Amino acid sequence: MMTDTKNYNILHYINQTKHYIKEIVEREVKYDEEIDSWLLVSNPWPVVMIIIVYLLFVKKIGPKMMENREPYNITNIILIFNFLQFLYNSLLCLWIILTPGIPKFIFFNLCTITRETPHEKYLIKCLHTVSWFYFISKIIDLLDTVFFVLRKKQSHVSFLHVYHHTKMVMTCWLHIRYFKTEHAAYGAMLNSAVHIAMYGYYFLAALGPFMQKYLWWKVYVTRLQITQLFIAVTYLVFLYKYDCNMPRVLSSILIIDLFAFIYLFMDFYKTAYNKNITNKIVKLDVRHNISKVKQVDEMDNTDKIKSS
Repeated sequence: MMTDTKNYNILHYINQTKHYIKEIVEREVKYDEEIDSWLLVSNPWPVVMIIIVYLLFVKKIGPKMMENREPYNITNIILIFNFLQFLYNSLLCLWIILTPGIPKFIFFNLCTITRETPHEKYLIKCLHTVSWFYFISKIIDLLDTVFFVLRKKQSHVSFLHVYHHTKMVMTCWLHIRYFKTEHAAYGAMLNSAVHIAMYGYYFLAALGPFMQKYLWWKVYVTRLQITQLFIAVTYLVFLYKYDCNMPRVLSSILIIDLFAFIYLFMDFYKTAYNKNITNKIVKLDVRHNISKVKQVDEMDNTDKIKSS
């Protein structure tokens, strides 16, 4: 009798769980024939294969291939790539800012998206299109790591770098395929704005050593990246708390992702810039000590002259 009751409780729990998951799927997962037909959206396997090939190349195949080779001189390719990425991200931002009605639509729909009029439906379509182009930009971003490998800069292929690029592709695909929330375009605009500064810096840095004295603002690019993460988390918590029409499952996933990114970026910031500060202090100490030695030598010489 107790066994039957136990089995009944287990089956009841399983049925409740299935019902709960089904309810979430029906409430939060969205399908759209047009959007689902866009390139790389309908089927997960092309994106999965891109990520697998990327990981295999940057972690295994690439380093092995470059082991006994000189670094490839691909400066011109990198210059063109960084400039095109700068333009691409600029166009994504301008698309949202300059499309008539979108800035006002965003301002008045930070929580609940309205789609009552044909113009509002048109604006929503624009936001989804921006999200798709943003997703494509995340795939293009994978080339950053490929260039590091080909230039034998494997130390740059850090866990943060690879995790960030891989996770962005996966998250963007999940959004455009299953959730399709218009709020994502707001985050795309924010992140694209940061990438304008980032790829602008990369482009200038790739011009050569003579540009180094003009690149004092590198630290501010990293600070900008961290700031945008905090802004995004704040906005997502706002959407979750006030039960806006952003899927709660997606909000939860993104909040967890962003906290992981914040931790990793903060760790990178401490390691990279605290080390630079320490090196500068050491150099200053060395220069100070050399200066003191010279002063002592000069005083000794002066005393010798006087005594003679």
